[in-house]
Amino acid sequence: MSKVQEYIKNRSENSTEFTQQIEIERKRLELAMKLTELRKSTGLTQKELSEKIGKPQSTISRIETGEMNPTIELVIEIANGMGKNFVPIFE
Repeated sequence: MSKVQEYIKNRSENSTEFTQQIEIERKRLELAMKLTELRKSTGLTQKELSEKIGKPQSTISRIETGEMNPTIELVIEIANGMGKNFVPIFE
């Protein structure tokens, strides 16, 4: 186990708030990865997608690298720009 994993494990055992924040971050990064995979599977570059939705290419990049937490409206715009429907799934 890495030092980071060990730190997360120890903090999680002692703080439900920390555990919740870790889960939120994990979900945010999962969304970023899924959007990146979807964009690539449609054959679009970040620039092409940004032009389709009328946003700067830097916005797409920041979402895909996890630097930006997109609004639900922006996620829907991105999905529509790739010819997809956004369907929220709750586990």
